[in-house]
Order: sequence, then C-alpha cells, then structure tokens
Amino acid sequence: MSYVATVERVAQLHALAARLAAHGTAGAGDFGAKLTSALARSDLASEATRAGSDADVPYADLIDRAAARYGIDRNVLRGLIRAESGFNARATSAAGAAGLTQLMPATARSLGVTNPYDPAQAIEGGAKYLRQQLDAFGGDYRLALAAYNAGPAAVRRYGGVPPYPETQAYVQRVLAYASEFARGGSAR
Repeated sequence: MSYVATVERVAQLHALAARLAAHGTAGAGDFGAKLTSALARSDLASEATRAGSDADVPYADLIDRAAARYGIDRNVLRGLIRAESGFNARATSAAGAAGLTQLMPATARSLGVTNPYDPAQAIEGGAKYLRQQLDAFGGDYRLALAAYNAGPAAVRRYGGVPPYPETQAYVQRVLAYASEFARGGSAR
C-alpha cells in the first residue's frame, strides 16, 4: 500500500470511528470508541510514518513537561499543536486565536497566559485547557478535543462530538497526528 493510500485509509477509518462513536446508540458508540482506540495503536497508522524522533518535534521539551504536569498524553498535545498552528508560534486565526495552541484571548487570560505568542506560555495554557476539558468530559480525548475546538457547551448540547464538519475533522486530525507521533513520526 502506498504512503498516500495508507494515509487516506487511516483518515477514512478515523472518520468512520468518529461517526460510529457519535451515533448515539450504545452499541455503535462503543464500537466507534473501540475502533478509535484500536486505530491509535494500529500498525496501519504507523506504516504511514515510520521515521522521525523527538528532534523533529519543535518545542518537544516544553510540550513533554506540560503534558507530564497536567497528566495528558504528550502525543495528543503534540498533535493538537500541529493541528492548531503547524508549530508556528506566531500563528493567528481570523477569529483571533493566537499562538501555538490557538487560544482565544478570553480563554488565554483565564488560563494566566499573558503572551500567547510565547511558546512556553502557549503550551502551558493549551495543556491546562485540554486538562480542563478532559476533566469535564470524563477523560475522553475525543470529547475533550471537540470541546477544545468547538467549545464545551457545544459538546454538552450534542451529547458528544458536535456534528460540525470542522470539529469532526479536527478531532480525527489531532488523533491521527498523535498516532504518528506515538510511532516516531515527525512534525512535518
């Protein structure tokens, strides 16, 4: 299987897992959650990205320290930063989110982040916010990531990952990146 075909297949499987997990019935939701978990561990995902090391991950030390401090998976935090900013500390969205972890100004302030363009502050704030979402949603990374992207109110309103294409794709993308990092993939 070619690299592109493998990446496309992994993305399709992540999309299926998200749809099943959000389906609403216990059987489909449980299967979707199990499929998501299996994909995170799968050899299929690792086939897409075998090379790389921590040397290929910008801010690896800052990310790993923040992940340890807040008890979150370092690879998910790495995946979140890759999805949010592509590891560009100067990134700014049209909506006003800023820095590596793309915190909105009010959220940044509430987390004690005074300069979202400072990598240490952005990573610390993003890790703290992700921890808050994990605590709010029972440790479920899919729901926590959806809340990070669309807001916790949207996740509560829909009782799961909201049916917003952007949010569904975001959750899949972060988890796919996390899987790449777990297999030694790079930030590229």
